[in-house]
Amino acid sequence: MKQSKKLLIRQLDRNLAPFRNVLGTLPDRGWIYTIRNTLGMTMAQLGRKVGVTKQNISLIEKRESEGAITINSLKELGNAMDMTLVYGFVSHHESIENMIEKRAFEIAKQIVNRTNNTMILEDQKVDYELLDNNLKSMAREIQETLPRYLWDH
Repeated sequence: MKQSKKLLIRQLDRNLAPFRNVLGTLPDRGWIYTIRNTLGMTMAQLGRKVGVTKQNISLIEKRESEGAITINSLKELGNAMDMTLVYGFVSHHESIENMIEKRAFEIAKQIVNRTNNTMILEDQKVDYELLDNNLKSMAREIQETLPRYLWDH
């Protein structure tokens, strides 16, 4: 892998690291309701700040809790509550680098197993130590080159 690609992956991992702590912390009734309530702000007060009725705020809060709200609406309501929307993706793995490593190993395992199965069908002896070394080597190569097929299937 080019050094610039490695650097990009490491920078992205570093930038996303603080957000791993907030995974799974979405309040049941959504952020708008939770923050508005914590601030002691009524729906009518929030509605006035964004130029809608309290009934609209109620609908907006419902849409957020259902996952059907737009990013622009979240930004607007956040601004009205003197807050900034933070938006992004966080890997399910420890890091993007680990995610790539895991996927490279899965692909390498598929390729090495196909070769191994062919050898077994041809009644050839399988050297498991060599097989393991090939697996590790292929996984490293896939991880370094990031081929387009890495994310197929």
